[in-house]
Amino acid sequence: MFFIFSKIPIIISLFENFFEIQKAFHQNIFAKIPFSVGDVFYILLGILLIYIFIKILKKESRRIYILKFLIVLNILYFVYQMFWGMLYFQKPLLEKLPEKEVGLREVKSLTLKYLEKCKISRNLVTEDQNGVFLITNFPAVEKNVLNNQTKIPISINNKSATEINSFKKSLFRSAISYSGILGYYNPFTAEAQYNANLPHTYLPFTLAHESAHQLGYAREQEANFIGFLIGYRSANQDLKYSTDYFVLKSLLNSLIEKNPEFVQSIIQDYSPGMKRDREAEKLFIEKHAGLLDVFFGFTNDLFLKSNQQDGSITYSYFIDLLLRYEES
Repeated sequence: MFFIFSKIPIIISLFENFFEIQKAFHQNIFAKIPFSVGDVFYILLGILLIYIFIKILKKESRRIYILKFLIVLNILYFVYQMFWGMLYFQKPLLEKLPEKEVGLREVKSLTLKYLEKCKISRNLVTEDQNGVFLITNFPAVEKNVLNNQTKIPISINNKSATEINSFKKSLFRSAISYSGILGYYNPFTAEAQYNANLPHTYLPFTLAHESAHQLGYAREQEANFIGFLIGYRSANQDLKYSTDYFVLKSLLNSLIEKNPEFVQSIIQDYSPGMKRDREAEKLFIEKHAGLLDVFFGFTNDLFLKSNQQDGSITYSYFIDLLLRYEES
């Protein structure tokens, strides 16, 4: 049924309209609760599934609990598709921007531009005792992200901003530090979870990215682009630097295979503060590298591809959106 729905534009439009109602309703309810309700739901769901699997192992109860497992699975799938899954099939943002040929020269030129932007924005933020970027007022970053949702050009964004703070620290942050996950959107509660243990360079843009999901952008690279629009002209310097730095890293990642020498020359030209931030990120990644990172990277890649996306390590769509916007 949902496969057929995904091929009919008018039905996709109905799901988009339904999401506008659902997100405001859920955010009004769950934002008032200080912890992540979505994470508690996942914990309870995990306990329920473990209980069902134990029962399935017992021969006398196997048949009935296989049936119960299938019922739970179908209910979850139905609710997921109603609340979120069908948004993967909405009209791509690419169609709202002017056409432009994206070549190596254009990407390199934009990389040089964002290197300079990063150097400037890095000089305007606070450092810790080790000279690494430090956010001193996190609520101000959250407030600015929500406020900037309302400033996205109407020609690109037709979704309403609730301006409800439903950002939540992930209850699984110690575990997901080993998975490569920076944050995630919960489609059942409309909460945006983030890993509070991340280096501070990641955090403001992670909020902007997850808030793009809260607006109704399901595709990962489109959420990156909307996150960029939320942060790149921000009056909050922490958000602006984190956004500029994310864009620079994305551009470098897109060039690493085609022109590794150019990438190395850009990294060498980082400002001293940027180099310290990069080193802090590398230390965090090295400390938390392991099998979970490989597992979640693989499963996330499969998930993205199953929802008509390029995969977790592909930056081309975001870079295409970025270049088209910069030239418009």
